[in-house]
Amino acid sequence: MRVTFPAVFWLLFSGPFAHADSPISTSLKIVPRATRDQQTAPYTFDPNLYQGTKSEYPIGVFDSGIGGLTVLEAIRTLDAFNNETLAPQADGKLDFADEQFVYLGDQANMPYGNYSARGKEDYLRELILKDTIFLLGKRCWLDSKAASPSMTKPPVKAIVIACNTATAYGLEDIRTAMKTWQISLPVIGVVEAGARGVSESIKNSGAKRNVGVLATVGTCSSMAYPKAIVTSTGLAGKPVPEVIQQGSANLANAIEANPTAIHDCIRQDIRQLVDNHLQSGSKQPLDTIVLGCTHFPLVQDEIQKELNRLRNVEENGKRPYEAMIAATIEFVNPAELTAKELFRELARNRLFNKVESENAINDDQFYISVPDGTSSKLPLNNDGSLTTEYKYTRTIDRFEVEDTRCVPMTKNLLPSTSLNLIQQRLPEVWKRLSATAP
Repeated sequence: MRVTFPAVFWLLFSGPFAHADSPISTSLKIVPRATRDQQTAPYTFDPNLYQGTKSEYPIGVFDSGIGGLTVLEAIRTLDAFNNETLAPQADGKLDFADEQFVYLGDQANMPYGNYSARGKEDYLRELILKDTIFLLGKRCWLDSKAASPSMTKPPVKAIVIACNTATAYGLEDIRTAMKTWQISLPVIGVVEAGARGVSESIKNSGAKRNVGVLATVGTCSSMAYPKAIVTSTGLAGKPVPEVIQQGSANLANAIEANPTAIHDCIRQDIRQLVDNHLQSGSKQPLDTIVLGCTHFPLVQDEIQKELNRLRNVEENGKRPYEAMIAATIEFVNPAELTAKELFRELARNRLFNKVESENAINDDQFYISVPDGTSSKLPLNNDGSLTTEYKYTRTIDRFEVEDTRCVPMTKNLLPSTSLNLIQQRLPEVWKRLSATAP
């Protein structure tokens, strides 16, 4: 079920520049604004950038942190199509070899998945719009303490929401905003792709499937996956599966910043997921797991080991979970499915870049949000991050306030645990990040 809010998105236009000033809902209104310093105002972009050809623009990808890099890795390593004919057949050339990407990780405001638990869905939607406007425009900061912003970031020709929570709460709002701004731009979300992956794994005949969705609390609260899976399988004329969810409050953060907690988080979340399945009354085992957070593919092996362990747990001489967990689990990772959908959308809109790069390894740009280094009033933790209390008590309609800045992602801005994960699990991203981020 889609959550709606009474607040209204006000999309402000002044001359050729677009500006958004309030939290989004499905109702949009355009009002004029007489004065604004368009070159330095926060959250602005020039819609004239989207007149004429856009094929040479890069592709924008955003997430609440580094988890979306799993999606970028899948995109960068995809070879599922013929680059000349566009037919679904591998040709030995990576499908996005000639494309450039701009990645944004909103690290300062993560995790997105916990905003709904604090009753801050409206502020989350505001963050999602801010991410979108950043990718659409040229405005960025060269560092957290710069005196003025830079207009050096390229605009983008497509947007991939590489965050399940952001897709769940912001996909339709972003598409509505694009229509209001009169911008024709593909917007792809990982939830829809994941639901199609579930549908594709289901045969037209056979036993009813049982799908477990492991995601953040926010994604589960939105009911986006159950709704999308029902819609996707129904449209395909396939048996609609049972869908059981488990919202994890801590696993994504543990993956990024506290690896010693990963084991305990996974054990707790998987146990609860299977207990949820037991309580549903279903007699069939869980046979499919949707990795409904972009961080979770990084620990898929650990999740599989915990499912195996729990299946064989003995209590009072019995194995209470054996019948509830299939011997073979099919994992659905929305990342690769999102990559395929992106290829189809670029083909449909004739947006592929026809100019081969002379030095493609340096083409991608990576940005990360950090607290505003010029403010002495921001409440910060010892590591320089925004305090949890501050993040989750901010109010909506803050488009005049820029408490965080999007700056080039450098290795010193990422925790060592995050760097190790990228290096070990995402080699293509690591190669490109290493080439551009000192």
